[in-house]
Amino acid sequence: MKKLKPGVVTGSDYLTLVRNCKAQGFALPAINVTSTNTLNAALEGAMLSKSDIIIQLSNGGAQFFAGKGIKDVDKARVVGAISAARHAHTVAKEYGICVVLHTDHANKGLVPWVESMIDASEAEFAATGKPLFSSHMLDLSEEPIEENLAECERILKRLAKIDMSLEIELGVTGGEEDGVGSDVDAMDNSKLYTQPEEVLQAYERLSPIGHFSVAAAFGNVHGVYKPGNVQLRPEILQASQQHVQSIYDTKEKPLDFVFHGGSGSSPEEIAEAVSYGVFKMNVDTDTQFAFSKPVGDYVEAHPKAFKYQIDPVDGTPFKKHYDPRAWLRECEKSMADRVQQACQELGATGKSIADV
Repeated sequence: MKKLKPGVVTGSDYLTLVRNCKAQGFALPAINVTSTNTLNAALEGAMLSKSDIIIQLSNGGAQFFAGKGIKDVDKARVVGAISAARHAHTVAKEYGICVVLHTDHANKGLVPWVESMIDASEAEFAATGKPLFSSHMLDLSEEPIEENLAECERILKRLAKIDMSLEIELGVTGGEEDGVGSDVDAMDNSKLYTQPEEVLQAYERLSPIGHFSVAAAFGNVHGVYKPGNVQLRPEILQASQQHVQSIYDTKEKPLDFVFHGGSGSSPEEIAEAVSYGVFKMNVDTDTQFAFSKPVGDYVEAHPKAFKYQIDPVDGTPFKKHYDPRAWLRECEKSMADRVQQACQELGATGKSIADV
């Protein structure tokens, strides 16, 4: 397998990464980030696992990255995503792994956000020959499929010109991701399962334009829900692969699938989905909890440090405890541990193709 330079990968290098995952039967964790702390923690976890990784931002994560003090929310979403991309381009290579830069769910109302980021990548491509991001996602699964695919065609035509990929969604992944999605309890359950005919339509319309991946719904949900709400049916992915292969006489597993709503899934469910051509699994809820949990533990261990700068009884200074670097580092280590778990469950540990 071709080795790649460490750092952010785009274009043909990104496709090499995807093909390697499918050829070796593993997937990469796609970790949502909201800050330099969470981005660095994701990179650290992948580095310790000797795994490549996908870093992604939701619209809310991008806004937070820019700073909630920016009053123009639409502007903040754009500059936050660009800022995160610049940070990743600067530091990723020092971690000795390959990094995919991606943005998460963008529904119809967030298409202008995606197009503004494409504007930035077009400018970067003109200057350097490479885009800022590896790929973007359009989640138009709540729209009629004709509207969904027509808009995906339009956006992919722009992306293909600058060596970028598009992730689309067919069927609806239950739950909500930063304001995009639906309450799983209120959904028509049939929408949680993508039909092979829909996937075939996407293949016919998008594959002649450029590279795309599919977040197909097979009962998966965002967040962590009580058991019994939905039933995972990863065999739907296999049926879609076989449907396209039989009609167009393609190679085995012609589709590149994405597993959304991966938090809380069992290792067995993950392994089955990966065996059907999943190369990417989103992890957000679990890494959010992993990052946040040490805060409570740290405050409980040093309660006075979060009430006083100096101990009111004996005058002991608490600076080394309330210094944000002290407790944020505990958060980073905990999240990095959870990223390592994801790499292990996806079979990605030890399989980086970075040339180090």
